[in-house]
Amino acid sequence: MTQQDTTIDPCLTTLRDTDRDRYLACLLAPADKRPALAALYAFNAEIARIRDLVREPLPGEVRMQWWRDLLEGTPHGESLANPVASALLDAIEAHNLPRQILINMIEARIFDLYDDVFEDRNALEGYAGETASALIQLASIVLSPEDAARNAETAGHAGVAQAMAGILLLMPLHRRRGQVYVPQDMLAAVGLERDSFLEGTDKQRIAALIEIFCAHAQDHLEKARRSSLPAALSTAFAPVALVGPVLSKARRAGANILEQDIQIPLLRRHWLLAKASFLKRF
Repeated sequence: MTQQDTTIDPCLTTLRDTDRDRYLACLLAPADKRPALAALYAFNAEIARIRDLVREPLPGEVRMQWWRDLLEGTPHGESLANPVASALLDAIEAHNLPRQILINMIEARIFDLYDDVFEDRNALEGYAGETASALIQLASIVLSPEDAARNAETAGHAGVAQAMAGILLLMPLHRRRGQVYVPQDMLAAVGLERDSFLEGTDKQRIAALIEIFCAHAQDHLEKARRSSLPAALSTAFAPVALVGPVLSKARRAGANILEQDIQIPLLRRHWLLAKASFLKRF
């Protein structure tokens, strides 16, 4: 894809600034699938960053409702002038994407606007399933509807692992906000509570917690990897190739993850995504 092409597509332009990994995954996809994938990923980026754009939950919920209204067929007057919204509707129409999955993604993201804690790992997995897993499944439908239907469980496990890796990457930011995405049952297992985790002084317990969290994510990753992924879906799953290295860095960081940036360097992420796309394996 040329620089001119990426400039013309507003969704790719958005992704280049808001979600570099999925932007790169789009560039690895078949050319005829890129517009729909870019629209899905740009929509995800838009709702994922709402917490960054508002100071209070209510304005965030208003923004969420704007997207919900669009998907439910009651868009606001200016909605179709939004290039991401317009492209998303085009992708839904072209690939018969289920709107309810997209609406559920919005509903799940309301959690991001508040400072609550997941009650247990099932609640965390539910959130991951309706966000990261759903996005993988929607991308799979764009790439190959038949293969997507047969690999929904793989998308489920891969998405949970990916979402948990994302939580590890964002722990310093979440801590500054007073947010905790580690579920209450994992905190309790090592003798921590929300406030003591955020305080960050009990290094030994926090390190044990990070190990439990990583082990749970690794389990989902291994379950996803057991399936024989069709080549047609490789682009949808390519970003999951970053999960393993993130988990390794998180384990090495231990309790320091609350202050330490464990993001993989961009050049290495380029290489991992390209490798996953070429080998059809994440």
